[in-house]
Amino acid sequence: MAVPVYAGYALDLDGTIYLGDELLPGAAETVRGLRERGARVVFVTNKPLETAEQYAANLDRLGIPATADDVVTAVDALVHYLRERHATNRLLLISEEVVHRRLVDEGFEVTDDPATAEVVVVSFDRTFSYAKLYAGFRAVRENGAAIVATNPDPFCPTPDGGLPDCAAMLAALEACSGGRAEAVVGKPSPTMARALLGRLGLDAADVAVVGDRVTTDVAMGQSVGAAGILVLTGATTADALDRYGIKPDHVLADIRELLPRIPEGASR
Repeated sequence: MAVPVYAGYALDLDGTIYLGDELLPGAAETVRGLRERGARVVFVTNKPLETAEQYAANLDRLGIPATADDVVTAVDALVHYLRERHATNRLLLISEEVVHRRLVDEGFEVTDDPATAEVVVVSFDRTFSYAKLYAGFRAVRENGAAIVATNPDPFCPTPDGGLPDCAAMLAALEACSGGRAEAVVGKPSPTMARALLGRLGLDAADVAVVGDRVTTDVAMGQSVGAAGILVLTGATTADALDRYGIKPDHVLADIRELLPRIPEGASR
């Protein structure tokens, strides 16, 4: 069945547009084709390791013109959530520097002292350590701090198999502290859905969310009335679809199937 045309597209990055430093086949041509047909395109990622400006620059380098306004990250959703629920609370971070810098720039108070922390923010963190875990443990266990996480992904797709993602750090903190995250704000959360729909400026019924994870990309799209389209170039395989209990609106071999087939040998 042919994929309908939508007024707007929210495209995942890792496993959908690229893997590692390489574009997936037809990604640049597909984005260009969508734009030429008048569609609004934003790129939506749960990966909180770079700023929107850095993601846009990387897309530019790979041949997909983009600006920071074209990119919605889990950190955008985090900022929205914290402003609504914890605007004046002190934050203790289990994160990389990019998240720390963004939250400070947005005016939040960040502390290293578990005794004064009121919220522990947990993110995908390649610098995760016992010291960070212990500080989070003390903030939750001794000070009653809330837990807010950037994204639910257990691993991030890479060309060599993947990296442990935010869910691993969150599981460690929940296991030792006995606390539970009050919110996980990246895909598929309503906070992330509102952020991307606001950026597109469209009703959900006119939007397709396209990505490689059934439980984040597809689930988020369908939860707000958008189409949820799965591509089989990243975290989810065709054989694994039945285990999730979520039926995508469309399942595509890759992103090229959003448009009429791009001839073999087309430049990437």
